Amino acid sequence: MTASKGTPRALASLKLPRRNTQLVTYAQGIVTSMTSNAHFPTPVPPLSSVASVLGQLATAETQALTRVKGAVAARNEKRAALVSLLQQLRSYVQVTADANPENASSIIESAGMAVRKAPARAPRVFAARQGALSGAVKVEAPSAGHRAAYEWEYSVDGGKSWIALPPTLQAKTSVTGLTPGSSAQFRYRWVTKTGASDWSQPLVLPLVK
Repeated sequence: MTASKGTPRALASLKLPRRNTQLVTYAQGIVTSMTSNAHFPTPVPPLSSVASVLGQLATAETQALTRVKGAVAARNEKRAALVSLLQQLRSYVQVTADANPENASSIIESAGMAVRKAPARAPRVFAARQGALSGAVKVEAPSAGHRAAYEWEYSVDGGKSWIALPPTLQAKTSVTGLTPGSSAQFRYRWVTKTGASDWSQPLVLPLVK
């Protein structure tokens, strides 16, 4: 199950500190929050693996401060390993949250992670608007799928006659050379290998001078 249309999807977000000591504390907080958490019965990766690597990073950070040869490189490797595990854990939390969209935010927060809202995209509708240049119009239509083509027509005499525009593979096109101060009608239909749809209802757009 995923979030319903129009509802922003709650996204699990990691706010990873730059300092390794703070990263260790941050990771410990996530492990603690997810331990015995009913929302996460079988974390992937296992929390024991995350705890082990964060402990190794803490030790490696202490050794790096002694400036022993190779200690910094070893510490950096441990940090990369911990970050990778946390990212995998975030993916696991996201899958769990997506399965329960109504409670997704609280589920993510219970894991010790931040919540980020994905913007809900409004479905595209058949629309026309004037372009930047006088007499130019941009027309968009709802998508009919990846393998659809689109045929377009416009009329400047109230729909008595129609002028064809070049077909497109995208659900949008543009028209130029229209007369400012008049009005134009637009219509479209989609075409697939199984045939063509009916022409849409005409859309009227007054052209501003």
